[in-house]
Amino acid sequence: MTMNFFRGVMGGQPAGPQPTGAETIHKLCDRVASSTLLEDRRDAVRALKSLSKKYRLEVGTQAMEHLVHILQTDRSDSEILGYALDTLYNIICNDEEEEQDESEDMAAAPPVSGKHKNVPVSDENAQKQEEDLGVLFTDKFLGDSENVTLLLTLLEEFDFHVRWPGVKLLTALLKNQCNQVQGVILVSPMGVSRLMDLLADSREVIRNDGLLLLQQLTKGNAAIQKIVAFENAFERLLDIITEEGSSDGGIVVEDCLLLLVNLLRNNSSNQNFFKEGSYIQRMKPWFEVGDDNSGWSAQKVTNLHLMLQLVRVMVSPVNSPGATSSCQKSMYQCGLLQQLCTILMATGVPADILTETINTVSEVIRGSQINQDYFASVNAPSNPPRPAIVVLLMSMVNERQPFVLRCAVLYCFQCFLYKNQKGQGEIVATLLPSTIDANSISAGQLLCGGLFSADSLSNWCAAVALAHALQDNLTQKEQLLRVQLATSLGKPPVSLLQQCTNILSQGDKIDRRGSKVQTRVGLLMLLCTWISNCPIAVTHFLHNQENVPFLTGQISENLGEDERLVQGLCALLLGICIYYNDNSLENYTKEKLKQLIEKRIGKENFVEKLGFVTKHELYSRAAQKPQPVFPSPEQMLFDHEFTKLVKELEGVITKAVHKTSEEEKKEEEVKKTLEQHDSIVIQYKDLIRDQDTQIQELREQVSTLSLNSEQMHNQIIQQQSQIQQHKDQYNILKLKLGKDSQGLSSSQGEGAHVNGLHSEELSQLREEVEELRRQHALQHTQLSDKDSLINTLRCGAAAAAQTAEGGAGGSDNTELLGEVESLRSRVQAQCAEISQLQTERQELIRRAEAVSSAPASSSESSTDTVKVSELESRLAAQTTETERLKEECRGLREGHAGLEQQLASAQSTVAIEQTEKTKLQQEVQESKKEQDDLLMLLADQDQKILNLKQRLRDLGETIDEDEDELDTRDQFGEDDDDDDEEDEENND
Repeated sequence: MTMNFFRGVMGGQPAGPQPTGAETIHKLCDRVASSTLLEDRRDAVRALKSLSKKYRLEVGTQAMEHLVHILQTDRSDSEILGYALDTLYNIICNDEEEEQDESEDMAAAPPVSGKHKNVPVSDENAQKQEEDLGVLFTDKFLGDSENVTLLLTLLEEFDFHVRWPGVKLLTALLKNQCNQVQGVILVSPMGVSRLMDLLADSREVIRNDGLLLLQQLTKGNAAIQKIVAFENAFERLLDIITEEGSSDGGIVVEDCLLLLVNLLRNNSSNQNFFKEGSYIQRMKPWFEVGDDNSGWSAQKVTNLHLMLQLVRVMVSPVNSPGATSSCQKSMYQCGLLQQLCTILMATGVPADILTETINTVSEVIRGSQINQDYFASVNAPSNPPRPAIVVLLMSMVNERQPFVLRCAVLYCFQCFLYKNQKGQGEIVATLLPSTIDANSISAGQLLCGGLFSADSLSNWCAAVALAHALQDNLTQKEQLLRVQLATSLGKPPVSLLQQCTNILSQGDKIDRRGSKVQTRVGLLMLLCTWISNCPIAVTHFLHNQENVPFLTGQISENLGEDERLVQGLCALLLGICIYYNDNSLENYTKEKLKQLIEKRIGKENFVEKLGFVTKHELYSRAAQKPQPVFPSPEQMLFDHEFTKLVKELEGVITKAVHKTSEEEKKEEEVKKTLEQHDSIVIQYKDLIRDQDTQIQELREQVSTLSLNSEQMHNQIIQQQSQIQQHKDQYNILKLKLGKDSQGLSSSQGEGAHVNGLHSEELSQLREEVEELRRQHALQHTQLSDKDSLINTLRCGAAAAAQTAEGGAGGSDNTELLGEVESLRSRVQAQCAEISQLQTERQELIRRAEAVSSAPASSSESSTDTVKVSELESRLAAQTTETERLKEECRGLREGHAGLEQQLASAQSTVAIEQTEKTKLQQEVQESKKEQDDLLMLLADQDQKILNLKQRLRDLGETIDEDEDELDTRDQFGEDDDDDDEEDEENND
């Protein structure tokens, strides 16, 4: 049944009336909407595709909703998706393209007749209707934003028959309604990323159409431009350009360059990303040219032109100065500027490429001192070699050169001198008598030749170029006054300034090629720039008696429309003579010039004529950008920098003309007062700056002293902790020695009781007896020393008793006698102990001899063994105690020596700190005397210094008290230990 329907609709010629196109499309739409079989819907959509170009209105009106529904529901069949996308593209796109799948379309197209056949419509009306239909159907498709999202989803399909028509459809939507589609893609998740994936498609036709899509997507939308850039677009595009052959590549290179320009123009973020990614370095190979540059293809010229535009986008004067300067530096460092200069001096380069290269070099060197210096050193490959600047100026003043080329050379010269006082001095120096070389052509000679030639365009260009050599440079304005010109043989030379005014006054008398107004405007701009802000030049100009009458005559006349601009510039020049007049010429002081204006012109008329300059239609165009771009030579009247000067001077000249002499005097008095006030302010600023420096130095000194104090304080704390650690170690060692001696004593006693007395033990006992004898002799010596000490004390006590008077002497004597009695009792106790030890020793010796001489009975032997064991244990204990006491005394001596050393070190540290404290006090007193005016600023620092002094005093006193307490505690501990030992011995 279905096939019969298509045979009836699309097959042969049945009998009866033929269906119209609208009826056929209606039936096909019904079939798309109602058919359940995929094949039937596919055939119907294919038929709609074949009719969509011829019956665009009917298909778009009736079938769009059904086609969108197909895209939503039949996602599994790529063929029907491709037909639907192609149909939507045909009804939305305004471009005429060849039909796809022509054989299928011819087979599927029904014979129809309708109103579209043989309709006589003009080409313009037909094109307008086509564009209106495209916008209409685009709005209808975008009525639901989900349709764009659906289209982005379909672009993820890899099938060629789906992806390619999807790319073309989205491109057509962007062409018709760019902002609306951009907004939907921007908020769609991963929307831009999906489109960037098209650049990685291996099928070139999809990749190339993807480039066209991204071109439309990135137009005028900074947010999308940033996203595309951070999706690694620069890397991919530069790789494609390299793969396609750079400047020798085809239209794909052109598309990549157009997309790069879109991403970088007026987008500082992307420009910075491009520079930081080192992509500027990858541009250098693009501009490599050979010796033979003839026969360039049109595509190569287009590609190189876009490459130069891309460089200009990075260094455009409208960019921020910091970004432009950074890019200029990178272009010089990577050799890109050098490569551009090579093209500039190469032969056989097409004229439009040479012109664009000159403009590009101009903006690369504009305001960059290092780039300007390099450009000044470039020489043309001629014999003899000439500087590139001279060669370019020769082209500028040559009237046979193309107009755009001459404008480009003028722009290059202006950029070379922009903020380049060194270059300005070099140009002016070529005009001075001492530097003129008759054998070579200099820039100054070319400028003078152009200034006085018969070509009005050369006059204007040379005047503007020379004005840029004087821009914001008072020194060169004064130097240029020295230039003398030889006009003819037999006549004296005249100054350049006078020659300019002579040509200006002659006006129409000189036969010139081009606009005569152009020459006069150029000379007036030169004179205004020259004498502005230069009183010496104003004096030279007024010194010629003919100049002022000429200006007043020009201003007062009623000239035609073309001459109104000249009148305005003459009024500006006369106003500058008033405003920058130093009254050095008696006949042309400020007051006399204003009186002259009031009598011959009238102040209101003068101000009105002055306003003719800014009201001119070409003035606002020149003020927009630095590059001189003019549709024709006749419109080349204003220079960009001169418009800035007019804007600056118009208001002040108007005020100066209306001021009276009294106001002038008051203003001069105010100026003098302000100058005096400024000088006082400068003095105070210098004083404050010096005081700030002194304050900073004092702060540094205080901080240094505070740091030193902190370091000393930390050292003291460290030393105190070390002393405490040594004392703790000493106490621990003393306890440990006591325990070891007790353990040794007990172990020896147990061994004697268990093992008995053997011959080896007897020999050891004899050795111990000998040691005991030596100890006895030593103790006897000590006893003699103590006796002598007692006698000495007795003598001292007797002498004190005889000489003492009052109760105080009796009390001291009593204390001394008490000490003597105490020492005597201790000596007697030691003598008793020594006698007991001697008795025991004698007994021990006797028993040992008896044991060794004869054997005794068993009972006596056992008794002697027990006694010997007791004696041995007592001797061992006594020996151990003696050794312990020796070691303890030795340890005490070493500990005392260490403590004394540490105490001495601490005392020296305290002395150093005391010295530093004294120095600090002296410095603070000197600082107070010298800086009385800074007391409020240094209040906090003085408080810190006082706190530091107190801390230093506290630290010194604390160290002395702590160490005295520690020494006292150690002495009492030693006395207690000695008393305990003596009690133990007495008990034994």
